[in-house]
Amino acid sequence: MTKAVLGVIGGSGIYDLPNLENLREVSVETPFGEPSSPLMVGQIGDVTLVFLARHGAKHTILPHEINYRANIYALKSQGVQWILSLSAVGSMREHIRPGDIVIVDQFIDRSQGRAGTFFGEGIAAHVSMADPISPVLSDIVFRLAQERAGASKRDLRIHKGGTYLVMNGPQFSTRAESHMYRTWGVDVIGMTNMPEAKLAREAEMSYCTVALSTDYDCWHEDEEDVSVEAVLAVVRKNAEFAREIVSHLPALLPDAHTCIAANALQYAIMTSPDAIPEETGKRLGPIIEKYLRT
Repeated sequence: MTKAVLGVIGGSGIYDLPNLENLREVSVETPFGEPSSPLMVGQIGDVTLVFLARHGAKHTILPHEINYRANIYALKSQGVQWILSLSAVGSMREHIRPGDIVIVDQFIDRSQGRAGTFFGEGIAAHVSMADPISPVLSDIVFRLAQERAGASKRDLRIHKGGTYLVMNGPQFSTRAESHMYRTWGVDVIGMTNMPEAKLAREAEMSYCTVALSTDYDCWHEDEEDVSVEAVLAVVRKNAEFAREIVSHLPALLPDAHTCIAANALQYAIMTSPDAIPEETGKRLGPIIEKYLRT
């Protein structure tokens, strides 16, 4: 019997996962269009693992072009309860070196023009995002990352907690923007985790980000300015460690999905069930069906 379903969203440099048993490719049609890639579904022990390449299998999709709703909906349709987001980021702090890992706990959303909710069209819902990261999953991932770094004797630092600023991209920051973000208390900067985290919460899936620091953003004037070549060199190095975390994580997941995300919609849906348009209710079935039962 499967004890949990883990979704893994791979960012830059992470387009597949090794060592999955009974691996199969699943193409999912969603009411919101096509996901970034087909889902790769397999087993690690008694845990089902569902992998999705955020930028497409060959990295053809820019951050603002990602169909975040389709991605999260597709994972939900496969029974995913826990989501591990693997994301390349720039460091905004001296103590977070290129190559370090940050298990973030907060976001500042500066993305623009991205569809950021499943709701509307006759159904109103407002989920809490005060604590956007699952404390259960992030604690497990942090301990696991520390253990694996120690076991492999890597010169790698793991940071617990931090604020991730999501910029729109695809360009990197100007120097003025980078300095401004630092005054906001930002620790890392990237382009993809919003509205991904918001949609995961609406879909009642526990979400955790492993932020893979690739460089100091351009605020650090003693370092070379951000270049794609420099970023990719660190991304390749970090990708190996990220895969190692994923391969050991399933064995540590709780048997029950108990977390702040598990019942996020319980008091969030404002619209009476009898007032929800039939088509909207049908479209959001995998997300809201338990709240429509009478």
